Amino acid sequence: MMTIESPDTPSARSGAYPPARTRRISGRKAWPAAVAAAFVAAQLVLVRPGIGLGWDETVYVSQVSGHAPAAYFSAPRARGVSLLVAPIASWSSSTPLLRVYLSLLSGLALYLALRSWRGLLPTRVVALGGALFASLWVTLFYGPEAMPNYWVATGGLAAVGCFLRAQADRTPRGPVWGLAASAALMAWMRPTDAVWVTLPLMAALVVVRRWRHKWLLIALVAGLVAGAAEWVIEAYVSYGGLGSRLSDASRIQGELRWNNAIDDQLRSLSGRTLCRPCTGGMPHPVVFAWWFAVPVLALAGLPAAVRARRASLTVLPLACAATAAVPYLLFIGYAAPRFLLPAYALLAIPVADTLVLLVTRARGVWRPLTVTVVVVGLAAHLAVQGAVLWRLVDRTTASRQGWARTADALHRHGVRPPCVLTGNNGEAPHIPIAFYAGCASAQTGGADTNTTASALARAARRTPVAVLTTHGSRPPAYARTWRLVHLDGQVYAYLSPVARDAEAAAPGAGRQSPTTLPQGARTGVR
Repeated sequence: MMTIESPDTPSARSGAYPPARTRRISGRKAWPAAVAAAFVAAQLVLVRPGIGLGWDETVYVSQVSGHAPAAYFSAPRARGVSLLVAPIASWSSSTPLLRVYLSLLSGLALYLALRSWRGLLPTRVVALGGALFASLWVTLFYGPEAMPNYWVATGGLAAVGCFLRAQADRTPRGPVWGLAASAALMAWMRPTDAVWVTLPLMAALVVVRRWRHKWLLIALVAGLVAGAAEWVIEAYVSYGGLGSRLSDASRIQGELRWNNAIDDQLRSLSGRTLCRPCTGGMPHPVVFAWWFAVPVLALAGLPAAVRARRASLTVLPLACAATAAVPYLLFIGYAAPRFLLPAYALLAIPVADTLVLLVTRARGVWRPLTVTVVVVGLAAHLAVQGAVLWRLVDRTTASRQGWARTADALHRHGVRPPCVLTGNNGEAPHIPIAFYAGCASAQTGGADTNTTASALARAARRTPVAVLTTHGSRPPAYARTWRLVHLDGQVYAYLSPVARDAEAAAPGAGRQSPTTLPQGARTGVR
């Protein structure tokens, strides 16, 4: 049986951490809560609750929203996020309200994840680990977003903490139930990610004799099964079976096979939410220096952990972080920083452990020098994260405001609910614009195919249909006689006759100024 002594006991303090002269345990227990509260406040201030919904967010939210028809739900997606936002999205279309709700929930999730590590390491280590993870620009940006990766990250951090606490003392039921709930949360959000994150836990329960714990194994398996059950059932109902859904998911993600995506991830760290294809030069080394420092610092604390007989507290989160990162570093042909959030969360605790050890074990003249280096390094890290986040929020806000303007222009041209938008997402992102306009989205090709050209042509006879495109692009055959209008920026639309009639019948239509198109904009019309 593995035993892990409390970091506040004399025997534990005689290991890796020197005794403190004055210990205020009750106050330090509040540190994780303070970190979670600061995380919520930072989201509300820096990410702006009014920022519009992103592309993937509109897919998840539309499944439960009364604002727009449900967008096509492709094979890799799971419905955890949709159910998470349902308490707000099912009755309100207010994006600021949804952002505040998700910010509060993300703060609570971070607190519970840190609380699962209580008694395993000093509170200051756990709180610092939470602060390091929460201060990453990718964590701050995706905490209030309706996306699954942050929830897999906090679920993974909580799962490892509960696992270790249960191994330390096999009598309490809390950690066992916590492990089951954490596994279910991860599988609820992204079943495949949940499997990758928990592989080391499963292996430890099966291979390491002193870690074999019947109820832990049952809790872990039951949690994964409970969280993934809906996804598996849906696979047989809507995707032709589990194997077919996994195959479709692989195809949509560019075929999962050996592919070194490390350079893609580095390029995305400059604030690119999706790097597909991931072209262009590398950002300045200052932007991604932390990415290399994190695993080095996490591993640097391992010798001290071994000497203190608590190696599992470092090895297990490191192993789970590695398996969580494997598919996104080695098997996928593109990058998004959010993919690695689970790995960052799991690495944060060992990194914090190393930093605290560096400061507390330094003696003499080395003490002030070490403190200075650590403080300056953390300050520089925060400055870089803040700068990337600031630019990303500005750029994202402008992009999503453009989608809202396009939706307003469609309404002025008679494309109002019930309506349908289609097009080539490489030219104009009709899926999120359809959500903003309250329309259904239709796709006749690519990963999100959910209809046919003939079906769209039939629908256009009775409802407003718009084909979004860019200047000079040729329309599909069924829309070659439709009217071309300019909506916003580089976005144009071919409008079905029903939309034209709705525009003419709208109150004040005769007073609207005619749409001005650049010379040659109608060259694709037949």
